[in-house]
Amino acid sequence: MNVAYLKSKIDIIITSESKKEEKLQAICDFLENEISYYDWVGFYFKNGDKKELKLAQYTGEETEHTIIPFGKGICGQVAVSNKNFIVQDVSEQDNYISCGWKVKSEIVIPIFVNGENIGQIDIDSHTANVFTEKDEELLEYICKNSSKIL
Repeated sequence: MNVAYLKSKIDIIITSESKKEEKLQAICDFLENEISYYDWVGFYFKNGDKKELKLAQYTGEETEHTIIPFGKGICGQVAVSNKNFIVQDVSEQDNYISCGWKVKSEIVIPIFVNGENIGQIDIDSHTANVFTEKDEELLEYICKNSSKIL
């Protein structure tokens, strides 16, 4: 993975004249197209004052998980912990919400605006044990820079 190249392309998307929603969708589409093991890419955001996340832009198979309560699944746990969560094998997680039988691993990185966790990027892969520090670095970069348009 060429992280520098991917970051430069993300910068172009974020600084484009497009609307916020279009930029987020473009990030999802770009990541899913560029990284072979990113099989589902999406953004979840805090749903108003409720203690739940609501699915926003995404690419990949349809999901029934459009609302996720805080604390449930990997995304819900990140909403509470405010920390990155990498699951190399979802079958080893007790508090996992299955998005489909194909999903083998997941990485979720929170997005902060003014110190508040307002959402996250969620990546599912059909390959187990696939995520590395490079994925974490790239996704942290995306979350940090996406926060500027949110």
